[in-house]
Amino acid sequence: MGLSGGVDSALVASLVKEALGKNRLLALILPCQSSLADLQDARLVARKLGIKTRLLDLSRVYHSLIKVLPSAGNLAKNNLKPRLRMLLLYYFANKLNYLVCGTGNKSELMVGYFTKHGDGATDILPIGDLLKKEVRKLARRLGIPERIITKPPTAGLWPGQTDEGEMGITYPELDDILERMENRKSQVLSQDRVNKVKKMIKRSEHKRQGPKICYI
Repeated sequence: MGLSGGVDSALVASLVKEALGKNRLLALILPCQSSLADLQDARLVARKLGIKTRLLDLSRVYHSLIKVLPSAGNLAKNNLKPRLRMLLLYYFANKLNYLVCGTGNKSELMVGYFTKHGDGATDILPIGDLLKKEVRKLARRLGIPERIITKPPTAGLWPGQTDEGEMGITYPELDDILERMENRKSQVLSQDRVNKVKKMIKRSEHKRQGPKICYI
């Protein structure tokens, strides 16, 4: 699994250690133009849990790719980062005969807030049925450091990037809308907010499905 310094990966690392034992877990720390604070938080979690880690900085590899590729917009360039990380995760999974463990939560999966064939390309999703608020609640119960639980969630795609800023909606708002949709309850937030979430779900449907087969 990848250990980013965020609450999702910290919780997944704790759960995997509990389920399999620390000797059957390898956490890769894969900075790619990442902030020093995220690197420090990833190391903090690893020390607290006593798990094995490998640190591999992808910044130079990323820059080398950008140099040889034709120019493109920020979306194409930034999506290279999670896809590069997944390359390394599957390299080590093949080498060790392990599974790749994902760190996506239910809030992100439902609206497609992940990179196709990047952080979305995993073998198992331990917290894939937990909304962000549930992730934070369980993280507190398992003793994840509070600074990691409360820090603004970020995919680390560029300096200052945050999940909520990129999505244009806060996690509490998103969780409330998704929970009410799932339980068929009346929405309490604005119709604009609800419609935004519905559009996010619709636009990202392809991410939650496998490749379409052309039947002959």
